[in-house]
Amino acid sequence: MTVPTVSTAIPGSASGTVLPRLQLTGITKAYPAVVANSDVSLTVQPGEIHAVLGENGAGKSTLMKIIYGAVKPDAGRVEVDGRSVVIRNPQEARALGIAMVFQHFSLFDTLTVAENVWLGLSKSLSLAEVSRRIIATTQEYGLQLEPTRPVHTLGVGERQRVEIVRSLLTNPKLLILDEPTSVLTPQAVENLFVTLRQLAARGCSILYISHKLHEIRALCTACTVLRGGKVTGVCDPRQESNASLSRLMIGAEPPALEHREQAAGAVVLQVRDLNLPREDQFGMDLQHIALTVRAGEVVGIAGVSGNGQKELLYALSGEDTRAPANAIEVAGKAVGRLNPAQRRVMGLHFLPEERLGRGAVPTLGLAHNLLLTRRDAVARGGWLRLGALRAQAAGIIARYQVKAGGPQAAAQSLSGGNLQKFLVGREVEARPTLLIVSQPTWGVDVGASAQIRGELLKLRDNGCAVLVVSEELEELFDVSDRLYVMAKGQISPALPRADASVALVGQWMSGLWADAAGGTHAQA
Repeated sequence: MTVPTVSTAIPGSASGTVLPRLQLTGITKAYPAVVANSDVSLTVQPGEIHAVLGENGAGKSTLMKIIYGAVKPDAGRVEVDGRSVVIRNPQEARALGIAMVFQHFSLFDTLTVAENVWLGLSKSLSLAEVSRRIIATTQEYGLQLEPTRPVHTLGVGERQRVEIVRSLLTNPKLLILDEPTSVLTPQAVENLFVTLRQLAARGCSILYISHKLHEIRALCTACTVLRGGKVTGVCDPRQESNASLSRLMIGAEPPALEHREQAAGAVVLQVRDLNLPREDQFGMDLQHIALTVRAGEVVGIAGVSGNGQKELLYALSGEDTRAPANAIEVAGKAVGRLNPAQRRVMGLHFLPEERLGRGAVPTLGLAHNLLLTRRDAVARGGWLRLGALRAQAAGIIARYQVKAGGPQAAAQSLSGGNLQKFLVGREVEARPTLLIVSQPTWGVDVGASAQIRGELLKLRDNGCAVLVVSEELEELFDVSDRLYVMAKGQISPALPRADASVALVGQWMSGLWADAAGGTHAQA
């Protein structure tokens, strides 16, 4: 892809004076239950990589949607290249050279990757030309996307790649990135950073939202911190530490995780030679999957999205019951043919990566969402103990510090991080024998992330077997006792955490790993 050259001289300005690419002044946006932004001012210069930092619910996403025209502010002024503008919709934002990669995706499930990308580009381009550009861009950045694949067949990580590619193809003057690296390998992150620096060097401004503080310090040249919808600080992140950025963001440093070594107990989950053909043409065949999870240990599975994790999780949770009965065992009992409810009775609880739609019913309140995995509030005859449900939900909200309007608040009204804390609390409080969780802290701020990881370790210390599937290597290194890596539908040998490194796991993500005999195994 050709990196665009963006002029920083403003037409009509005196002697080509460089004006801010983006200037926000006094932006305010209130909803019935919360003030999302209160008198927010922000300045982004041409060629600047500017971080926006804040805990979940701090108002970052609302502010970005205002810039992109998806939300109308109640008050305040927006200036682009020195001109006051009213951005009424994303189409007008794109006409001004503003592109955005959303954390929560804006894709049409029934359309293909190429068709979704085409919607945001000039209609003078043919679909075939868009497909060629997608292929060129994905090859350049190692993003692995098939233009003809329907979006509904993609995992969360793959959908984010569609958003990234779509934005890069618009040659933006201002690029907004919301958690862009949560689905990339360490090597791909470095490649993306090289590209972003090239874009910035040519005058493109970048607004970068991430909860990975080391990324912000390595990439960004300026940072605006939000807390409770207000600006609490502006700094140069290169001059800050992770601890000082945490204090700016949440008022304190996140608690240190205590990962004590302990002997694992009996095998709780046993997968033996699991082979499953893909259910659709764009899926991944599972080949000879073998893994174990013992009581009192956390086992992590690393890998780039789309390498069979979705298919494996469906088989383990009971959503796919095609596996031979004895290919999957829980506490010594064959469960390959059992459905999710039957496995839940045996103590297997599952938390999917899709929070809304699978993890929670968007329009239902938090109390009623407990019914998805908790049946103890159902009385004889099917009557609901609403008081018990509300009490349980209130307890989870309090213990896990969930910012919500109470037990009756709809799941969709919560920020992503707060909903995730509630869902983790729902499953932990059920006292599972085996907990399988996918992307537990995806898009979650540093404070909530530390809390969720701490809860997983507490569960492990109390004897639960925990399986974590994540694309966040830092997360897996924090909580895991052993690691596996998935690549192209196969799984690596187990790797003790003490022997793992970013470089080694990153290499294994490409399908290369040492086999039991000490040789090298390359995936076909």
